[in-house]
Amino acid sequence: MRGTVFRGPYQVELRDLPVPRVRDARDAVVRVTASAICGTDLHPYRGELPEFDVGTVLGHEFVGVVEEAGDEVAHLVGQRVVASDLVACGRCRMCRLGWHYQCHEATLFGYSTVVGRSIDGGQADYVTVPFADVVLTPCPDELTDEQALFAGDVLATGYIAAERAQIPLGGTVAVIGAGTVGLLAGMCAQARGAAAVVIADPSPARRAAAARCGFSAASPEQLAATIADASSGRGAQSVIEAVGSDAALRLAVESTAPRGTIVAVGAHHSDAAPLDAGRAFGRELTLRFAVGDPIAVWDEVFALVRAGRVDPTTVISHRLPLAEVECGYQLFDRKEATKVVLVCGDVAG
Repeated sequence: MRGTVFRGPYQVELRDLPVPRVRDARDAVVRVTASAICGTDLHPYRGELPEFDVGTVLGHEFVGVVEEAGDEVAHLVGQRVVASDLVACGRCRMCRLGWHYQCHEATLFGYSTVVGRSIDGGQADYVTVPFADVVLTPCPDELTDEQALFAGDVLATGYIAAERAQIPLGGTVAVIGAGTVGLLAGMCAQARGAAAVVIADPSPARRAAAARCGFSAASPEQLAATIADASSGRGAQSVIEAVGSDAALRLAVESTAPRGTIVAVGAHHSDAAPLDAGRAFGRELTLRFAVGDPIAVWDEVFALVRAGRVDPTTVISHRLPLAEVECGYQLFDRKEATKVVLVCGDVAG
């Protein structure tokens, strides 16, 4: 089979690899039909995670069909499924509370040992899924592979961001970052009653993508004025930070109205304190960090898509065969792509 392997900064390679097998009673082997490149994948690609292991098989967004399963998940064989990017055991105290990212087994597919143990990812023809009874869920029959694919990470993350942002009915929401999570968070904010969504991004191409989705788009320098226009001067009571940088977090604090809520869902790695604490204190802001948890919100996310209230496929800019995965990373890194979906084939070896 083929798998996308990390070779070092700005280097990925499609290699021939052994077909994975079931090793545990809760394992399943999925034949991948569609995968995707995520903004989170760009952190190791750009060399921002020096501890990331060379040789890691990349990819944490994928949908496919269960080909083989252990005794405890044999009922899944033959089902079309989507995987959570987040791996959790489903049985510990944290999982029973619904806090899957705090599970002692928590990790991400294709992300080396950054979160937990290293597990091969899904930018491949086949992938082994541990704790498959928890990490996989059947795709609703009425949804396409592409519609279901996003429930495994970026749409679930956008949903959680909007859910926790305390959006007032008819309020204005600001989103920092017009990547896929930012755009989907904006759509979820509209579904939760926001009257206006303003999305800020320094990239003209990404601002154009936000505008095509029906949002007000602004550069970071224009954000305050654009929020004022969209809200008739009331400001943004809810701000979603979907970048994961110090600058984005500072802008979120600067852009939030008094007594407002900031939800940071961008993947942060800084150990600095990159915000104006005086402003946050004076405005009595609430700042929350959240990690997407598809396992906890499958049903809600699928319901939004089935009802037509959110169409995640609108953020796709490129559909490429798995053989062109290197080109996909280059397009994404240059911000020439909003979202790259990789079409995978049944190639064994």
